[in-house]
Amino acid sequence: MGSRKMKLAVNLRGIGGSMSEWRHPDAQTDASVNFELYKLWAQKAEAALFDIVFIADGLYITEQSMPHFLNRLEPISLLSALAAVTSKIGLVGTVSSTYSDPFTIARQFASMDMLSGGRAGWNVVTSGLLDGAAHNFNEKTVQHDEKYELATEYLEVAQGLWDSWEDDAFVRDKQTGVFFDPEKMHTLNHKGKFFSVKGPLNVARSPQGQPVIFQAGLSEPGRNFAAQFANAIYSIPQTIEEGTNFREDMRRRAETFGRSADDILVFPNISPVIGKTAEEAEQKYQEIANLVTIEHALKYTSRFFNHLDLSQFPLDEPALNLLSLIPGQEGTFKQFTEDLQSGKTLRQLAIEATTPRSPFIGTAEQIADKLQQWFEAGAADGFMFVPFGPFGLDDFLNEVVPILQQRGLFRTEYESSTLRGNLGLGIPANRYA
Repeated sequence: MGSRKMKLAVNLRGIGGSMSEWRHPDAQTDASVNFELYKLWAQKAEAALFDIVFIADGLYITEQSMPHFLNRLEPISLLSALAAVTSKIGLVGTVSSTYSDPFTIARQFASMDMLSGGRAGWNVVTSGLLDGAAHNFNEKTVQHDEKYELATEYLEVAQGLWDSWEDDAFVRDKQTGVFFDPEKMHTLNHKGKFFSVKGPLNVARSPQGQPVIFQAGLSEPGRNFAAQFANAIYSIPQTIEEGTNFREDMRRRAETFGRSADDILVFPNISPVIGKTAEEAEQKYQEIANLVTIEHALKYTSRFFNHLDLSQFPLDEPALNLLSLIPGQEGTFKQFTEDLQSGKTLRQLAIEATTPRSPFIGTAEQIADKLQQWFEAGAADGFMFVPFGPFGLDDFLNEVVPILQQRGLFRTEYESSTLRGNLGLGIPANRYA
């Protein structure tokens, strides 16, 4: 156990992932489209020896969307720019397999992989029918039970295209005039249910062979898809037990697809709030949570109650009467049920829905203890860190990371210049070699 080191990714969300972080006095309100700021953050994360800068994405907004989602940079463009101002940190971006084209996306990620010297990763998401994105893509709809079937074929195409050229295909011999060896160029000739793609791709393989595949599907088909293709998985457990069960399940599933359990790394999502004392940390959480107006909070929370007008209910008494109105029992719904049963008021419920309360709130030592517990219990291979508030990134990098290093849990220098190298993943062999 001693030599195993945790991996750290940072999910950069501009002005923040909650409804009101942008209103904090220290927040830069244009952060989500401010390249200089992203550059600064990525360079700080690299100086702290992080494995990954992660950029999430979505394809559809409404007036009720979180502020960050209303105006933000497209991930491949942003990460390609960051490739030029960093040298070791991995660059992982989200692209939907439902609303994009495999040749184009394979080419863009291969280009980013080449530009960065082998540091690119793709977070593959499957957009469902309910998220409205179809309205921006010719009303193209994919049946719910087909979206992973489509994603599977999409990944097979992309990975096939990434193997278009063997590593020594480009001879580039000026004397003989031979630019490439035709025997080492491979045409895909794919014809499937969803895609017809001839190939080859016009970008060679990077030093890491192929971009790293990230995935965040927690449903049954999502887990199988991740077990087949993913090198890393984003998870959202609330407890060590949930985390351990999920990681063991994913490692077991990877083996059923003929992979090694160690080929798949699990990154639970954390958004710690750090203070000099536990009280100060709680105060920092409240400081952000209370920036939201109650009108906004109720409007946002109504989406979890089939858009019911919540302003008709009393705010400051235990809201047990809302229990029967919760439409489901998974994820957020389950959390709401537990919160209401514990006697929370509608005001508390709404404020915590717009600013989710992390189980990681406390001093730097307490946060490090908790991360160590999760890691050593087998609930995580690493963590997907989402900075909380404008102070979140510096607090974590300056105060928690050094403790993890002192304890021998996190690296003190990069092992490699590629993302696969730093994650401890092998270079995938070219299927044609």
